[in-house]
Amino acid sequence: MKATPDASLQALNSFGLSAQARLLAVIEHEEDILALPAFDPAFDFMMGGGSNVIFVSDVPGTLYLNRITGKHIVDDNGSTVRVEIGAGENWHQLVRWSLDQGLHGLENLALIPGSVGAAPIQNIGAYGVELSSVLESVTAWDWYSASWVSLSREDCRLAYRDSLFRSAEPDRYLITSVEFKLSRQFKPQLDHAELREELCHPPDKASARDVFDAVVRLRRRKLPDPSLTGNAGSFFKNPIVDENIARELQEHHPGIPRWPSPDGRTKVSAAWMIESCGLKGVREGGAGVSEQHALAIVNHGGASGHDVSTLAVEIQKAVYERFGVRLEPEPRLVEFDV
Repeated sequence: MKATPDASLQALNSFGLSAQARLLAVIEHEEDILALPAFDPAFDFMMGGGSNVIFVSDVPGTLYLNRITGKHIVDDNGSTVRVEIGAGENWHQLVRWSLDQGLHGLENLALIPGSVGAAPIQNIGAYGVELSSVLESVTAWDWYSASWVSLSREDCRLAYRDSLFRSAEPDRYLITSVEFKLSRQFKPQLDHAELREELCHPPDKASARDVFDAVVRLRRRKLPDPSLTGNAGSFFKNPIVDENIARELQEHHPGIPRWPSPDGRTKVSAAWMIESCGLKGVREGGAGVSEQHALAIVNHGGASGHDVSTLAVEIQKAVYERFGVRLEPEPRLVEFDV
């Protein structure tokens, strides 16, 4: 374990926000956790790739930075393969690796920023696929019991951009590895119309690599590159509403995109509502709504976490006043009251 006092966190978050931690503890091996002091959510924070956090304040205690790596094939029966991946591995590089190994199931999730350990926290998803379709289990350190635990997919309580780790018990577990069940037979998931249109081959002729490449092109075209402009990707979840509300929205706003949700309700487009409010390009201090995609808030230079959170509230207020729908942020806003 590496420990750095009074550490800058600016280079560790994809938004490029300036923040400090009293102590930065870099966890590179599972055994490092045994040497750590007990986690106190009133002062401390756990982080992986830093692509889904907004530092509104400094971290007054310790920032636990998860850098546990490793890729292992646990079981291979010739058709399905279980792989265990260290939580600190880069997500996109895992997707690349899986294709190189002839393993399928992750290709629709290419280029999602962040680490493997963050994937089950968010139940990441894109282009018709969610992590829940391939997640087998999660290994984590339970701060409450000071012991290792293995959590099944059901234990993780995965929902739309939500999980046990995000809303029910956000500071209880430090995820150390994730196990996936992948397939050697490619079964394309092409329900998403935009993805089908982006393919260079007819859908029935597309390979897993074709799908991967199409997803990468789409994401690069639609969302700002965090290596060039600080951002956290899609800032708001697409709201899920009851069908009667969806019909009312469609009646008053005929152009609003909508999709069926697995729970029988309807998902509506947050980006469309934000853009319809005329908020594309709007700024608050150094933060602004991206001109490239209305769902992204970007750091134009020198933005503070307060700028980002203030802008997010302004967006939420404008959308609610016009559509009667509340937007929920995807990133976690980190603010300590000390």
